[in-house]
Amino acid sequence: MAVLPIRVAGDPVLRQKAKKVRKIDASIQKLIDDMIETMRAAPGVGLAASQVGVPLRIIVMEIPEFDDREQPKRDLYVLINPQIVKRSGERRLDEGCLSIPGYKAEVTRSVSVTVKGLNREGKEIRIKAEDNLLAEAIEHEVDHTKGTLYIDHLDSMDELVDLAEEEADTGSDSPVAETASAPADELKAPASGSRT
Repeated sequence: MAVLPIRVAGDPVLRQKAKKVRKIDASIQKLIDDMIETMRAAPGVGLAASQVGVPLRIIVMEIPEFDDREQPKRDLYVLINPQIVKRSGERRLDEGCLSIPGYKAEVTRSVSVTVKGLNREGKEIRIKAEDNLLAEAIEHEVDHTKGTLYIDHLDSMDELVDLAEEEADTGSDSPVAETASAPADELKAPASGSRT
């Protein structure tokens, strides 16, 4: 397994519609393993293949499940050719993206989401998530397969919050993850026609 470079806003691969995976072979399995390793190293809760420069419809997600344990249990999801088949409700959530490091914004997402796709063995699966991080991650990562970034759901780039400035304003002593800035031209305005 290898940690791959994560592409950031401004890279054209993030704006491509990902291609359907036709055959799950050894190269796809290696890509999935590398994506999981990359997501964990970032660290993040989800990653789409386009974020590592491969325009294929593959997403991985690892959602922490908190309870009374010191270390959260993590549920790993791999979806090939994911497709959202049902969604309902609306909620406003703070969202960030590994491809837009150093920023977050409040976006509208569904309360309930059902997605179907193939697991890494090629078996068709459905995942239903409701009012949790998994539901948000599903919509966010499926957006990536369509060439859509969360900033496309904003009315204005003024809604973006710079995490370094927010950290300085709060005077918190907690460390901010070191991140590169996303290219300014990509963050000027949402892509037209890509809102979902």
